[in-house]
Amino acid sequence: MVLAAPSGAGKTTLSRALLEQDDRLHLSVSVTTRARRPGEKEGKHYHFISQERFDEMVVAHGLLEYARVFGRSYGTPRAPVEAALAEGQDVMFDIDWQGFRQIRAAMPGDVVGVFIRPPSLTVLHERLTKRGDSPEQVAARMQHAEAEISHAGEFDYIVENRDLDVALADLRAILRACRLETKRQV
Repeated sequence: MVLAAPSGAGKTTLSRALLEQDDRLHLSVSVTTRARRPGEKEGKHYHFISQERFDEMVVAHGLLEYARVFGRSYGTPRAPVEAALAEGQDVMFDIDWQGFRQIRAAMPGDVVGVFIRPPSLTVLHERLTKRGDSPEQVAARMQHAEAEISHAGEFDYIVENRDLDVALADLRAILRACRLETKRQV
């Protein structure tokens, strides 16, 4: 399951809550070249690596997907995902729409995409400001948000994150329905 959204729409909050409620779900932890934010932990939120190491992983085909966003590189390490799937776990990805396209291409027929949409651009601006992004970062993310939202139609589902509990219930319903699909029955 891929969760994608513009920055500040709540995909990370929702993914963490879903993981707490479902022990059959495994989070794919991305690598990034950006600096660690206060409260983030290595290996839990991201693997923080150098641009040089990131480039080596790209060349070695060690990433299922990758992108450069706001001047930093992000990607999904291939080996942990393949290991989790081999163990019969479901894997959730907290990435952007570009990564969704790449993962869907790499794993056709096995990826479910959910776009997390903010209730409005005004609410999105408020969320970005409250989380401590600089005014320049907020402006850049807001400019980028409309383009990201325009890709929502590429996803299998769209969940509006107006109310966290409702959005979380929607995600649980999607996950349950996907697990019940005939093709996913063991």
